[in-house]
Amino acid sequence: MGRPQRMCVVCRAMKDKAELIRVVRSKEGVFALDPTGKMPGRGAYVCREGDCVSRLEKVRGLERAFKGAVPGEIKAAVTELKD
Repeated sequence: MGRPQRMCVVCRAMKDKAELIRVVRSKEGVFALDPTGKMPGRGAYVCREGDCVSRLEKVRGLERAFKGAVPGEIKAAVTELKD
C-alpha cells in the first residue's frame, strides 16, 4: 500500500499527505494549522509550492473547503510555511 493521498484545494492535484499543509477546523469552529495531520476536525490541504500558496486567496480554496470564512491569520500562517 502507498502513502495516503489528499487533494490540494487550489490546484486540485492529488499528492502525498505529507507533502501538503493541513488546515483544520475543530467542532467548536476554531481554525489551526495541523503539522502532524492528526488533529480532530475538518481538514483542508494546500500544496507547499509557492504557486498554490500565492493563489490560495484568489481562488478562495479554504473558504470553499470549509464553506465559510477563514481567519486571515490562518492564511498568513500557510503563506509562511510555503517552500
